[in-house]
This record gives sequence, C-alpha cells and structure tokens, in this order.
Amino acid sequence: MSILAIDTSNQALGVAIINEEKIIGEITTNIAKNHSLRLMPAIEQLMKEVNVELQNLEKIIVAKGPGSYTGVRIGLATAKTMAWALGIPVVGVSSLKVLAYQGRFFQGYICPFFDARRGLVYSGLYEWKNGEIKQVWDEVNISITDLLSNLAKENKEILFLSPDIELHRENITSSIESRAVIPEMAYHISRASHVALAGLHENPQTTHALTPNYLRLAEAEAKWLKQQKEKEENG
Repeated sequence: MSILAIDTSNQALGVAIINEEKIIGEITTNIAKNHSLRLMPAIEQLMKEVNVELQNLEKIIVAKGPGSYTGVRIGLATAKTMAWALGIPVVGVSSLKVLAYQGRFFQGYICPFFDARRGLVYSGLYEWKNGEIKQVWDEVNISITDLLSNLAKENKEILFLSPDIELHRENITSSIESRAVIPEMAYHISRASHVALAGLHENPQTTHALTPNYLRLAEAEAKWLKQQKEKEENG
C-alpha cells in the first residue's frame, strides 16, 4: 500500500508517493501558477507514472501551513476530499517542520521561515537529535527584527531555510554574523517526500478535525473581528 503526500502551502507545488517508506515518485514545481488548476493533474500524472491506483492508497499526508492562505486551503481541501472519498486517514503536518527536514544533517539549530509581508515572518526553531527532529521554539508569526534579535542570543550555528531567503539575507548576516549558515537555493524549497516523512508516524486526524495552521488570521477575518468587538463595546 502507498501513501500520497501533498504540499501547496507556498509557491512550490509538490506531490510524492511512498511505499513501505521508500520514495517511488515525486513531482516539484516552483512557479507562480494557480495550485488549484495544477494539483490534481500533478497527482494523476505521478500516480500514472509509478503505476499506483487510488485504491492502493492507505493514507494521505498534507502540509497544513503556515504559508499562503490560498495555497494551504487548496492542499487541505484536496487531501481531505480524497481521504473522505477513499475512506482512508489523513494527516496534517507543519510546513515549517517539513522545510526543516532540508537540514537533516546540520549539527546546529535550523530556522525555517516564510515571509508574511509587512516585516513579518512565519518561523520556528528546530534541531536534529538522535535521528529525530525536535522543536526548540514554538512556531510564531513574528517580525523579522524580533526573530533575529532572539536568535542572536543563541550560542549555536543557525541554518536559515526559506524560499524567501533573499528578502532577508542582509538582515540575517548582519544580525547573526558568522553563526548564520545560508545554503544554496535548492535547499530552500520544501519537498513533498519530506511531507511524507514528517507525517509517516503521526496519528491520523478525522477529516473534519484537520484545519489549517495559519498562525494568524487573514486580514479580512481580523478586520471583521475588530468590527464586531467595536460594535459590542459601543452597544
């Protein structure tokens, strides 16, 4: 039996299929095109290439954010719909944790992040110990200034991973100096096979209980809540 992994939480779109913990196929694209139009064709193409039928799937693992609001919703909606239709379990994993898998053999801290605009980023801090990934800090929506200020206090080398690395490279190198490690661009793109590995031994969730991990409200939602609060306060 096979497991399907999906990641549309950021610009890169990735799908992978593993069988008995062996990766048998993977597709990754990193272009600014609509995930809603491309995800199902990518899944169908990959399943055809590796000769896996829908009835051969035993689980679906999906990156649940943080990242692009639209991208996260597309991935989760597709994964949940397929899981419900096939009667198989679905697992959601953190998109930041998935990106941290790119630092599997790094000995210091790993700081994955995604740009969240207006000087903010989604980020967390991880490290690998005894072959397992450990979360050092909670994932947060934080200003890049505050993130780097906190990291500057740590006494370890820090591997920075992000598809938005060029937006913040100068700030990182000036704040963390020689302890900042920034690899080549290929390491900054999440892989769907890492989605599969990250969720392989996680407990499945009920289809309706699996929700996005936005780390913050969408701007429209935040404005609506603020308006409701003001109405209540004004009677």
